[in-house]
Amino acid sequence: MKLPKLQKPGVYVGLFVVDFGDNAGIGFTADEVAELLESEKFRDCKAYKIHRAYPDGRLELKGVNREFFQLEAGMFFYSADIDTARNDYKRLVKLGVETKVPCRMKVQLAKYSDDKFTVALIYPAEYDDEVSGWLLKHDFKTAGAAEGGTAAVSRYYDAKPEILERHQLWTESEVQSRTGEELLAAVKMAVQR
Repeated sequence: MKLPKLQKPGVYVGLFVVDFGDNAGIGFTADEVAELLESEKFRDCKAYKIHRAYPDGRLELKGVNREFFQLEAGMFFYSADIDTARNDYKRLVKLGVETKVPCRMKVQLAKYSDDKFTVALIYPAEYDDEVSGWLLKHDFKTAGAAEGGTAAVSRYYDAKPEILERHQLWTESEVQSRTGEELLAAVKMAVQR
């Protein structure tokens, strides 16, 4: 796969490279990649997330399976009492409202039993690195155990805990995703943005 030299490679971190076989494009959003992979015409293309960019134009890429765009990932913060869990929930919602979140996320306060509660943060799996970075950047910590990943989301849904409170967080992306014909018309462009 041959990629063009970029003028400002740093602005592409977090975006995607799509290899169509006969050409490749740099700068697709996660939503755009998901739409392309769902289409019959582009179902066999390969997607790579841009993790790092260097001043000389080199990019560090990580391959992403097509199934990844259909999964949810999550972070789960456990507590043994409702007061601690509710405080964690309120702090997480406040953080999401007051800062720029990396993607749409749902926050839930859930009860498994009288001595097991969780604050669930669930989001599209392709944003796992960005969500982890956002939590670290804002030094979000809890006192109890924590776990994360796509399997943790499946276990959470399978357990069907009682949802006590819920909040949806939205992002205002700096990069607007294209859809439909506008996206399809751009697939031959080497640099998308």
